[in-house]
Amino acid sequence: MAMDVRAPDDDEGEIMCEMNTTPLIDVMLVLLIMLIITIPIQTHAVKLNMPSSNTASAPSEPPKVVQIAIGADGSIKWDGESVQGREALEARITEAARLSPQPEVHLRPDGGTLYDVVAMVMASAQRLGLTKIGVTGSEAFR
Repeated sequence: MAMDVRAPDDDEGEIMCEMNTTPLIDVMLVLLIMLIITIPIQTHAVKLNMPSSNTASAPSEPPKVVQIAIGADGSIKWDGESVQGREALEARITEAARLSPQPEVHLRPDGGTLYDVVAMVMASAQRLGLTKIGVTGSEAFR
């Protein structure tokens, strides 16, 4: 913003080439304030369906826990008993899936177990209807 401080009787006939930016700045500030006001406040919330605190549906006894151990050689043990083959494992999983309430399945692979065997057991359990599956002993893989 420049101001011409020459005397009014100076008639050189020069054209003033500077643009008056004050109205432009005013308009930009008004637009900025309107933008800030109209933008909704961002809320970073995760919506969860939490269970209700209904005491009538609380289990009267702790659930049964089934331990499935997988050895480094690929051998599978169901509660300490050796299981031979995928068909025998799937028969036990099917039987456990039919129980009401379903037992909790704790899968404990050995540190040297191949991923294929663990994935096969978990896929079979999911496919046959077991819903409470957890992997324990993950500290061996650190």
